[in-house]
Formats: sequence, C-alpha cells, structure tokens
Amino acid sequence: MRRILVLFALALLAACGPTRQERQAELNRMIGQTEAAVVSQFGVPTRTFETGGLRFLAYEETRLAYAPGYVGYGPWGGPWGPGGWYAGGFVGFPPTVERVCETTFEIGAGLVRQVTMRGSGCGL
Repeated sequence: MRRILVLFALALLAACGPTRQERQAELNRMIGQTEAAVVSQFGVPTRTFETGGLRFLAYEETRLAYAPGYVGYGPWGGPWGPGGWYAGGFVGFPPTVERVCETTFEIGAGLVRQVTMRGSGCGL
C-alpha cells in the first residue's frame, strides 16, 4: 500500500511541471536578448553550429520518468503472500522511460532570433 501511495505522489509531482506551451512562452522571452544572456541563464550549450551567418546553441535535457508498477507474482506463486499483498502489489522496479528535450536558440547579429524545442521531455 505504501508503494502505491509513493507512486501516486510521484505522478502528482510530475503533473505539476510546465506544459509545452508554458515552457515555449518562457523561452520566447529570450528573443532579442544577446547570446551572452542565453549562456548566462542556461549555461554552456551542449553543442553549437554555425551556418549562413547564423549561430545555433543547442541545450539537451534528459530525465527519467517512472511508469506505474505492475501486479506481479511473488515467490508464493501468486500476488497474495503470507500476511497480505506481496510487496505492495509490485515486483521489481517500476519501468523507466527516458525523456529528452532539445532547446535550440538561433542567434543572428549577436541576438536571439528564434527558440525551438523538440523531444518527448519538453513539457506535458
């Protein structure tokens, strides 16, 4: 039972994150700022690329999301064991999913012209 409550609490915390639209709106505030302001706020980029007089700063964020556990079979041959529910109804570790979000700032003439995001970890 305790494990179920912990997983429920984790799911609630994950639901409290910003949506993709909220995150994009926050990033759009950087448009018109200098490249130095981007590095000051977000740190050193994961990678950079230059072409056609434009510079691109890419930031990659990776996090693990935990999926709810599953009812499994314990060493007693079924989900019920001595004294009640075996291991709170969960066997082993809950499955994890890697979420990646890449944020790219397009810099032209030293100023941010555009910000794009892509990936499954860029918001709810």
